[in-house]
Amino acid sequence: MFKQLILILRSALFYVGYVLATIVMSFIFILLFPLMPPRRRHGFAAAWCKSILGWLRLSCGVNYEITGTDNLLEQPAVYLSNHQSSWETLLFYTLIFPISPILKMELLKIPFWGWALRLLRPIAIDRSKPREAARSLLLQGEQRLKEGNSIIIFPEGTRSEPGTIREFSRGGASLAVAADVPIVPIVHNAGYTWPARQFIKYPGTVSVVVGQAIQINGRSVNELTETVEQWTREQFVSR
Repeated sequence: MFKQLILILRSALFYVGYVLATIVMSFIFILLFPLMPPRRRHGFAAAWCKSILGWLRLSCGVNYEITGTDNLLEQPAVYLSNHQSSWETLLFYTLIFPISPILKMELLKIPFWGWALRLLRPIAIDRSKPREAARSLLLQGEQRLKEGNSIIIFPEGTRSEPGTIREFSRGGASLAVAADVPIVPIVHNAGYTWPARQFIKYPGTVSVVVGQAIQINGRSVNELTETVEQWTREQFVSR
């Protein structure tokens, strides 16, 4: 009981700092946005993510270790990762630069954070309209890749429970084929420390593995999707 109370208090402390830092940095970002070149804007977003991850480590004891950072590309690519919580979205902004995430359209309506995120031109989709969302992903995704941004996609479509991997959708591979850019797979086990839709954050070390780039080389969307999903399941980090 006492241990549970400590976890609740530490998680509450994290959220207090998280909300305050988000409001302050989002407000500053919105004010300075017209004065910042595109790369500086992404750098500002990455700095916010690093600060939140640092605060999470101090307040809740959540660390992380990454294997395969040499597999991250300097050229635009489609990064495909399993999805377990909000933690990985923070990390990817610090690893991949510049980046355009795929996210739910309603997230852009969140005060301060959503307003600032909208300025970074993410690819916002309406998940209630699958066909329209797929077209938007391809059209906007190709444009962002041509502009020099990498794309991060969670092919499971929604957050999975710790220790599990959902079936991958073909949207990420379809975008990579259409834009003729490599796919870089990533796998992690963040759900053990930051479970989806739960308040409490648990101390521990998140393991992250970045795989080698997968070249398109005329391969089909189905083949590429199966290759990434198989790699993810084989490399899946569990405790």
